[in-house]
Amino acid sequence: MAAPALSAAASGEGAAAPSVPPWEGLWIGPDGCAAFHDPPAPLPGPGYAWIDARADAPRQWLPALERISGVQVLEEHLSDAENAAHRSYFDSTRDYEMIVFRGLSLPEPPDPDRPIRIRTRPSVFFLFPRCLVSIRPPDGGEVPALRRRLLDGARHQRLPARPDELMLRILSGMVDRYLELRQPLTAQLDDWQRELLDPRHAFRDWVALLEARRQLRNLENLSEEQLDALQEWRDERLDRRDTEDRRADSRPAVETPGAPVHTPPDRVDGAAAWPLPPLTDVLEVRVNDLVEHIERVRSHARRLEDSVETAVQLHFSATAHRTNQIVRTLTVLTAIFMPLTLIIGIFGMNFEFLPGIHSPAGFWWTLGAMAAIAGALLVFFRARRYLEEGGPGTPLRRGRRRGRPAG
Repeated sequence: MAAPALSAAASGEGAAAPSVPPWEGLWIGPDGCAAFHDPPAPLPGPGYAWIDARADAPRQWLPALERISGVQVLEEHLSDAENAAHRSYFDSTRDYEMIVFRGLSLPEPPDPDRPIRIRTRPSVFFLFPRCLVSIRPPDGGEVPALRRRLLDGARHQRLPARPDELMLRILSGMVDRYLELRQPLTAQLDDWQRELLDPRHAFRDWVALLEARRQLRNLENLSEEQLDALQEWRDERLDRRDTEDRRADSRPAVETPGAPVHTPPDRVDGAAAWPLPPLTDVLEVRVNDLVEHIERVRSHARRLEDSVETAVQLHFSATAHRTNQIVRTLTVLTAIFMPLTLIIGIFGMNFEFLPGIHSPAGFWWTLGAMAAIAGALLVFFRARRYLEEGGPGTPLRRGRRRGRPAG
């Protein structure tokens, strides 16, 4: 059956201007794609509908969805879809599934001189057996770009055969934006690490560094929430597939004459006319690939956070090492001048008779003795390597023990 014809009228009360409609519909069938404004009821032939709605036009897509599926979305789920601070989340009913997935918001290229701030916004997906509703931020560009590619290049690429396959393609594009963030974030943190370990300059960007660590921790927590939502959805679909496999195995191979034939009703107590399909092997591979991408984002954020923590520890270790070197040098100098101060204090006593005080050479003998004591202590401390970079107990280098190599 042919795809639904285009309609010039917009759907829903209080619709936005024609240039920026509150939602846009796309029919995806085996013969191609076609945009629609008035949803067809009932849906034609094989295929499904995609309603792409903006988050700044809440609930204007509901009449179109109810006309397509005949299902009413729960008020709690509608409130969750309007919550801009909602975390990544999955929930389901008998009629549909809801997935909240927070995507990256980068309005402009990252500035290498300023800390990269990871800002996210939620995208909400309602999965029906023959319809997908995506609610995205108004300035999000991934979903409109995908819709244009499906309309313009449908002949040159394989169309997603099911709503959940289309949703996975959108989620994959959202996760790829996190992977694109790795290079500028890694370059910025590498620059900070070099500044941390540079002994010639004191590191002063502590506020920016702590903010970067906080952003990395937020990215790690965000990835964990995404993984939980996606894995819960995958597990539920796999459980549904196992249930259907058990039911298929329990059916008799040969029909018994007179046995009742069970056919799915059109609608029973508000249940959808088309059951939510189980997860196929192809979609399971795609879900696993998406989970692996999110794992890579989380692992990369964790590695960067660990490397920053290691660089900070090395910075403080190097600072403590330089402080120890200075304190050791000052201690050695104090130890050298201590006996000299003692001699000066003895000869500065107010006694009338002191050895050599009335001798013409007494001053020179005392000065020579002080110089000899200072030289002996200096030789002793150098022999003990108290004035070397490695400190006491460090073995001498081979070149210093055996002389300069030949040639």
